[in-house]
Amino acid sequence: MEVPTMPPPVPFPRTIFNPSLSPLGAMENLPQNDPPPEHEKLQEENDLEDDAFGEDEEEKSPDAMVPSEEEVEKMAEEEKVAKERAAQRQLMSIQELVQSERNYLRMLQVSMLTIRSNLQKLQPPLANLDSMFLYVQDVMDVSSRFLSLLDQKQPGESVFLETLCDAFLSLSSDIEAAYKEYLANYNRVTVVENSYKQKEAVWEQIVQVIKTSAPEVNASSLSFFLVMPVQRIARYPLLLQTIQKHTDSQHPAYTLLEKTAHTSIAINCRINEYKRFREVADKYKKSETLSIMDKINRLNSHSIAKKTARIGQFIKHETGMVPKLVDEEFDALEGFFSVLEHGTLQLLDNVELYLHHLQTFLDCKTEEFDLDMDGEKVPICYKEITTGLRQWILPEFEKRIRTLIHKPLCALRDLLAGPRNLIRKRLHKLLDYEMIEAKSSLSYDEQAIANTYRTMNTLLLNELPKFNTLALQMIWSMLGTFSCLHKDLASDLEQLFLSFAQQLPHSSLDNAAFWEWAETAVLEEARRLDTLGQSVEETLLRPASLPLNSSSQQRLQQLTNKHSSDKIYQVLSAVVGSRDLDLNLAKGELVAVISQADTRGDKRRWLVDAGGRRGYAPASRLIRYHQAEEEPPPSPHLNLPQGDGGIRRHSYTTELPHTTPTAAGVAFSQPCFQVFAAYGFTARGNHEVSVAAGEPVRVLEPHDKRGNREWSLVEVRGRQRGYVPSNYLAVAPIAGALANQQPFC
Repeated sequence: MEVPTMPPPVPFPRTIFNPSLSPLGAMENLPQNDPPPEHEKLQEENDLEDDAFGEDEEEKSPDAMVPSEEEVEKMAEEEKVAKERAAQRQLMSIQELVQSERNYLRMLQVSMLTIRSNLQKLQPPLANLDSMFLYVQDVMDVSSRFLSLLDQKQPGESVFLETLCDAFLSLSSDIEAAYKEYLANYNRVTVVENSYKQKEAVWEQIVQVIKTSAPEVNASSLSFFLVMPVQRIARYPLLLQTIQKHTDSQHPAYTLLEKTAHTSIAINCRINEYKRFREVADKYKKSETLSIMDKINRLNSHSIAKKTARIGQFIKHETGMVPKLVDEEFDALEGFFSVLEHGTLQLLDNVELYLHHLQTFLDCKTEEFDLDMDGEKVPICYKEITTGLRQWILPEFEKRIRTLIHKPLCALRDLLAGPRNLIRKRLHKLLDYEMIEAKSSLSYDEQAIANTYRTMNTLLLNELPKFNTLALQMIWSMLGTFSCLHKDLASDLEQLFLSFAQQLPHSSLDNAAFWEWAETAVLEEARRLDTLGQSVEETLLRPASLPLNSSSQQRLQQLTNKHSSDKIYQVLSAVVGSRDLDLNLAKGELVAVISQADTRGDKRRWLVDAGGRRGYAPASRLIRYHQAEEEPPPSPHLNLPQGDGGIRRHSYTTELPHTTPTAAGVAFSQPCFQVFAAYGFTARGNHEVSVAAGEPVRVLEPHDKRGNREWSLVEVRGRQRGYVPSNYLAVAPIAGALANQQPFC
C-alpha cells in the first residue's frame, strides 16, 4: 500500500468542509484506480473558482497554503493506519504461504503413504503403479525441510520474513532438482491413469480406495493429489510477490524478499526449460523398428521433399559447394562419445567371448569319468583339485563376472542408443537449419525448425559431457572390478592347491625349479595330446567306404590289377558330363585316377579310368576308396517253395520241418528267424532303398526282375521298398522260438 500524499491546497475563503476531502476520506478511496465522483465534482468547482477569482489568488498570502495543525495530525494518523493495514496484509500473506505449505505436505503424505499402500494391496496388482509416484518422495522431503526451517520462528516475529527468505534461498537448488524431475515425469502419470480408466472394473476399485483413504477431501482420481506439485511450484512466485507487495520498501528484509521472489521465478523458468529439453529428448531418442511397409506408408509429399532437401544439402557439404556449419565444442564431444561407444561394444564382445570359453571349459567335466585310479594317490589328488575347481570356484567366478561385468556392460550399451539417436537427429535438424539460416525473416514452420535445432544442440552440449563422464567412470569401474575378480580367483586357486600341495610331486622344489618343471611338463603333455588328437582325427575322418557287391568287386579287382590301390577312388554323387571327354558316373562307382589334372593343367578335372572307359571327372566328386576290413557275409539266398503253393510276390515264407494243417489243407510255416541289414547301404537311385546297419527288413523277392540273386527286393520301415545288395543282409534267429524249430541257415 502506497503512503497517501497531501491533497492540493484549497483557497481558504472559498473552502467548504466536506468529509470526502478529509485525509481519512482520501485514504479510504486510495485502493480505487479512478478518483471518486465527489472528488471529480469538487475539482471542477475549484477550477471554475480559480478562473473567476484568479486575480484575488495572486494577492493571497503564502501562509494561507500551509495546512492546519489538525490536518497534519489527521494525515499522520492516516499514515499510521495505512502502515498497520499493510503489516496486517503482509502477515496474512505469510500465514497463507506457511499454512498452504502444511496442507500441501499433508495431502502428499496421504497420497504417498495411505492411498499408495492401499492400492498396492489390490489383486491383481496394478501395472506401473510405482511409476506414478516416482519423485513424490523427493518433493515431500524438500517441503518438509522447508517447513522445519520456518518453524524455528513464529510468523508474528519481526525476523520471520528474513527467516522465510533465507530458508527458501538455501533450499532453492534442492527445490529445483526435486520439482524438475517430477514435472518432467508428470506426463507419464497421466498416461498411466488413462490406462486405468480404460478398464472400468479397475478404475472403480481405484476410486473406491481413494474415497476410503481420504474421506475429508472430495477426490475421485489420483491426479487430484499428483497434480499438486505442479501447481505448488508455480504458486511460490505468486505468494512471494504478494508478500513483497505488502512490505514497505524501507523494511530491512525487503531486498532479500525481492531476491527470493526473483529466484522463485527463475526456478520456474529453468524447470520449464528442462521439461522442454526432456520432451525433445524423449521424442527423438526412441529407436523404432519399422518394416518396409511401415516405412512406405509413412512416405508423403512433405517427408519426401524434406529428405530430398537434406540429401541435397549433405551432397553440397561433401562436394564443397557450400560451407558446413562448424561447432568445435560439439564435434569434440561427439568424437569422444564415438570412442566410448566403440570401446564399450568391443569390451562387451570380449567379455561375452570370455564367458563362452569359460562355459565350454566347465561343460567338459572330466572328473565324472572313472579312470580306474584306485590306489594311485597323485591322480586322485588331481581329480579332487579338478572337482573343486569346476564345481565351486569357477561357477562362482562366472556368476560374479555376469553380475558385476556383463550385466552393467549390457545396460551401458542400451544407454548408448539414446544419445546416438539424438546426435543423428541433430545432424538432420542442422541440415534443415542451414537452409534457412541466411533468411532475414522466417515463417512459423521455419521458426519451429530453428527452435528445434537450437534446443537439441543446447541439450547435447549440456548433457553429453555428463553422459561421457559417467560412461567413462563406469568403464573404469568395471575394468577395476574385472581385475579384482581375477585376483580373488587366483587367491581361491592358491588355497585349493595348498590343501593338496604336500601330496603332489615336486612340491618341495623352490619356485624357479617348480615353474621350470611345470612348463616342461605342460609342453610335453600338450605335444602328446596334439599327437593323439591328430591320430584320432585321421581315424574318425577317414571316409567310410561301403562294401561292394560282386560286380563292383570284379571292377575293383580289375582296377587294382591295372593301377595301384592308392589310385582307387569312389564317386560321392552322380556325375553328369557337360564337356567333351567327361564321363557319366553313378554314385558309389569305383574309378582309378590316372592324372590329377587335365591337359590344360586344371586340377579341378581329373583323368580317370572307369573300367574300360576313360575320361574326366570333377575332383570334388571323388574320394579315396578304403577297402573294408571285413568281407560281407555270404548272400542269404532264401529258397522259395516251388509249385502251386500260391506264394505271393510280397510275402516271405520258408519250408520248415513242422507245419500246422488247416481246414483247407494248406500248410502255414511258423517263422523262427529275422532278416537284418548287416551293413549300411545308401540308395543311389529311385529303384534302391537305404538301410542302416542292424535295421530289420522284410525280403519280398530274393532277386531282381531279371532273376539276378545279387540284389533282393526288401521292405523297410513298414512302407519303403527297393533293392539292396543281397550280401548286405544277414539272418538271425528270433528269441523265444520253439525248441523243435531250427532257424534258417
